Amino acid sequence: MSDERTASVRPADAGVRPADAGVRPAWGYLITGLVLVASACGLGFWILTHGDPPFAVDVWWNALVAEWWSPFLTGLSRFMNWVGGGWVAVLAVPLAGALALVLLRRPWAAAFFLAAEAASAGAVQVLKHTFGRVRPEDIIVTSDYGSYPSGHVANAATLAVCAFVLFPRVWVAIVGAAWILVMAFSRTYLHAHWLSDTVGGALIGAGAVLIVAAAFAVPMAKENRGAPEKRRG
Repeated sequence: MSDERTASVRPADAGVRPADAGVRPAWGYLITGLVLVASACGLGFWILTHGDPPFAVDVWWNALVAEWWSPFLTGLSRFMNWVGGGWVAVLAVPLAGALALVLLRRPWAAAFFLAAEAASAGAVQVLKHTFGRVRPEDIIVTSDYGSYPSGHVANAATLAVCAFVLFPRVWVAIVGAAWILVMAFSRTYLHAHWLSDTVGGALIGAGAVLIVAAAFAVPMAKENRGAPEKRRG
């Protein structure tokens, strides 16, 4: 009888070490991240070998969005241009997100978020300077060097994937996917990027996050397991 009572109050995961909870996700993150980064690099090399003319789908989409001009879409796209780049994306969002996670008593999650943001931004610059793709001639905003990949879309993917890694919920995934798509549309609407640039941005941003997540998976798993006890304490 005493054994039955003991078994009834024993936690379901009592036999699982905290480190074990992060091992399998770490491998999944690493493999998926490497595949995404390799895909971004492969697309970049395809663009490079293709030559100066953009892909047919890029030309078609660039012409199509030009026909959709409206005050609403223009305002939305300019807002996305502001929030997805410059000091807002490079400093404000990473620092604010890290601070929020520290206040939630998740310092390892905060460190992961900052490292993922830095890794994504660095990877984007490496690819931009490696491939040096020319932007569309009808661009209507000021942007930095290199059209491929889209740094704004990479930033959006970084934020979305970080959020899902830290808070794996269906609604988080849906909101994150919508954020990436809206950002990608806005970049092509402003003629700041070709459509394929936005695909590359999403690939490199998400891939960089998952590779960093693999390195932080075990300590974040320990932190997550300790969170309920901290709240009860």
